[in-house]
Amino acid sequence: MKSLIIAGKDFKVRIKDRKAIMMMFLMPIILTAILGSALKGVMGDSNSVMKTTVGVYVNEEDPLTIQFIHSVLLDKQMKKTLTVKQAKSEHQLKNWINKEGVDVGIIIPNQWKEKLINDKNTPVVILPVNGKDLEATFIQQLTESFASTTKTIATSTKTVLKDLAVASVADGKNINTNTINKELVQNMEKDLESNLELVKDTPIGDKKITSMQYYAAAMAAMFLLFNAMVGGKSFHNEKSTETLSRILTTPTQKNSILLGKFYGTLLFAFLQFLVFMGATHYLLKVSWGENSLQTFMIAFVHSFAVSGLSMIVASFTKDEKMADTLGGIGVQIFSLLGGSMLPISVFPEMLRKISMITPNSWALTSFTEVMSGTTWGALLLPVLILMLIGFVSLILGSWRLRTIY
Repeated sequence: MKSLIIAGKDFKVRIKDRKAIMMMFLMPIILTAILGSALKGVMGDSNSVMKTTVGVYVNEEDPLTIQFIHSVLLDKQMKKTLTVKQAKSEHQLKNWINKEGVDVGIIIPNQWKEKLINDKNTPVVILPVNGKDLEATFIQQLTESFASTTKTIATSTKTVLKDLAVASVADGKNINTNTINKELVQNMEKDLESNLELVKDTPIGDKKITSMQYYAAAMAAMFLLFNAMVGGKSFHNEKSTETLSRILTTPTQKNSILLGKFYGTLLFAFLQFLVFMGATHYLLKVSWGENSLQTFMIAFVHSFAVSGLSMIVASFTKDEKMADTLGGIGVQIFSLLGGSMLPISVFPEMLRKISMITPNSWALTSFTEVMSGTTWGALLLPVLILMLIGFVSLILGSWRLRTIY
């Protein structure tokens, strides 16, 4: 009971601190809005960069050009992504670009097929509209992938036919090169189709995560982690203001004091998440997934973990300044490794393994999995790990604090 009274007192002190309110409630919302908006497309938002209008001008139509337009740009898998407009002249295409009638322009050169087959470097000209660089990069990669595949298969076909011709002369046998060439061309078309699947717009998992969703989860994981620093500072603040000494003169046991500080941090962290979740949902239209209970559970165990870490910060620092410095550095490192600044998927293999030691990595991954629609069983491991981090930190920190005071 006394621990709950101490937790309530601790919570009131924090909630009245305007600086803490700005830091813990407003900053994550602002950062989510900025990062989520700025990194649209980079995170794969299907409603932003992938919706592109492409203007195409063909200098000289040939079978390869027709295949590129109809099998790549107008492919049924790309319909949700690309809208294609064919210009009658280069002047018309540039006019569309100047008036922003298209996002990206493509000029296919004369004798494109022959130049590709003869391994001559004549690239397709990509003309982006100002501010549509990402869309232009996507179209350029799409075009280069098609051209590269065509050149590779054409070169392979020529080599095979040449070797067969030499072998037929040596063996004195007649080989029908036209039939072989036809079969190779058919195989080439199949290979081209299989390569097109590399750019298929299919989300990973049941539901695709937008940049706004990702950074909402990332900021939640990171700013809950700041409670480890704030909780540690709170302990030192009570020591410096003699509040802790006065409490120790009462019949209150040390365990009640330590648990009260732990509960206070846990209560503040969980409330912080609830406010953040509500604000991002109504202000930024962030969907936290269909199962709110899963989200609440991950938020609670993450709050539990950071509350335990606050005892570690308090026990291994001497004063508020040291707790502020050590906690701040720790939060920055954990946030960077945990994927709160950059997605873990872009990390090298070694860093991805190291990130698994950070609590916000488990929390962030779990939040995004809930958003994409996951099962309770898939959340079991991160829940157990976050609870373990909280228990071990609480026991170790409390033991050390009891020996100090």
